[in-house]
Amino acid sequence: MSNTMRVLGIVPARGGSKRLPRKNLALFAGKPLVARAIETALAAERLDRVVVSSDDSEILQIARDYDPEIVLRRPDEISQDRSLAIEFVHHALGILEGNGEPHFDAVCLIQPSSPLTRPSDVDDTIALLEGSDVDSAVSVSKLDQEFHPLKLKLMQGDLLIPYLEEEKGRMAAHEIPTVYSRNGSVYVTRRRAIDEGKVIGDDCLGHVMPREYSIDINDEIDLAFAEFMLNRQSHATA
Repeated sequence: MSNTMRVLGIVPARGGSKRLPRKNLALFAGKPLVARAIETALAAERLDRVVVSSDDSEILQIARDYDPEIVLRRPDEISQDRSLAIEFVHHALGILEGNGEPHFDAVCLIQPSSPLTRPSDVDDTIALLEGSDVDSAVSVSKLDQEFHPLKLKLMQGDLLIPYLEEEKGRMAAHEIPTVYSRNGSVYVTRRRAIDEGKVIGDDCLGHVMPREYSIDINDEIDLAFAEFMLNRQSHATA
């Protein structure tokens, strides 16, 4: 349980998905992606409450098999491709607190599309926020050198031109600053920002996750690569 903040964990898992149809039900290591996210959330020690927010009956049944108390049916009108995350967050808070549950001080999103997220990543991201006065903390991973912003280019015909600025001869890793990006695994935000309509606040801290745990599933290739990394990790620890 969290020490100072009462934290609601939400596993957001609507039924629709464009690039990988019914992505949240895709099997990963023999389990639906949403099942892995549920297990991660339930194993985290700093979440005071966990719900699975979904419009899909099959997904909600999977959640029910873990614990009927975590099932939260999401209305269809906030389950569309262009629906905003803040809508299901407000819906969850409204339902739970409207039914008499104590006030939540923060909300944590645990994404099914990141199947290698560990319970410790959830706990460490929450702890990072608790130890600060900022609005949010999110999981991040270090960007590979080949994807560094200084190396990004546009093309005018066949001519490469800088997207941001010239590399100016900076080619080696030690010559350019280390950059990070959100890896899509864990988002934690204080209630004050949530009440202002922000899933991520203006001031945000980053919990660094290793690259091998930072895979975000968007298509079949991502899914296959995540399976490969899981098998590789299993063999390394065997």
